[in-house]
Amino acid sequence: MSQLPPTTAVPAAPAAKLVHRRPSRLWTVRGPIAQRTYWVLALTGLFTPLVLWAALAAWGGLDPVFLPSPLKVLERGWTWATDTGLLEDMGISTYRVVAGFALSAVIALPLGLLIGSFRAVQALLEPLTDFIRYMPAVAFIPLVMLWVGIDEASKIAIIFIGTFFQMVLMVAEDVRRVPSAQVEAAQTMGATRAELIEKVIFPSAKPALLDTLRITMGWAWTYLVVAELVAANSGLGYAVLRAQRFLQTDTIFAGIIVIGLIGLLTDQLFRWLHRRAFPWLYLK
Repeated sequence: MSQLPPTTAVPAAPAAKLVHRRPSRLWTVRGPIAQRTYWVLALTGLFTPLVLWAALAAWGGLDPVFLPSPLKVLERGWTWATDTGLLEDMGISTYRVVAGFALSAVIALPLGLLIGSFRAVQALLEPLTDFIRYMPAVAFIPLVMLWVGIDEASKIAIIFIGTFFQMVLMVAEDVRRVPSAQVEAAQTMGATRAELIEKVIFPSAKPALLDTLRITMGWAWTYLVVAELVAANSGLGYAVLRAQRFLQTDTIFAGIIVIGLIGLLTDQLFRWLHRRAFPWLYLK
């Protein structure tokens, strides 16, 4: 019997190596980034529009009346600060915004807490609040002038109207997001209605409520110019409206930037308070 020649084993082709690339931290969903990276990106986002604005103004194809250069706006802001009372305008506008916002918060927080906690209160007040919040605040100016006159109370009232109804609904929604399991567990242990609100619902909703206050504070600043339409003779909004009548575009830009800077500082203050009040939310 003939023997078969031995077969030569063919070496197997090497398996393709699977290379797993780690995704960049910058594009990881909710992934943390270094503090230095954060500030580099933040400053880039802030200064890139400024550089583009300066380049467009230096191009020379636009009338400076319509788009003054950043340097011209800076010069106008310095003159405003040193000669024409920028600090006084900032002070009076800040007072009006804070007063209107505080009045809104004092009423909206307990009212929204009740709307979010009790279906009967929700049925009674939420449709009315939804109805009124779509009415433009500027439409109330004639009525505000008739009801409270043309002094400081009218400006505060306009800011109150512009922020109150949205704040009520946002507070109610924050309260409704409190997990039902917490409420049911407290009820099982015999908690009363007052204890449920005071010791379960309100403490659980506090982080979201502070965020709601931060957002509505921004709305209060957006209603500043509308509020200072009412027989004002001072304030940042009044200065912007007066500059519009005389085509002083550099003053308009300066006023808008000052309002934006105050708003940015206020927003960062709220964020700092949130981190200090609820540090466990920032452990990751």
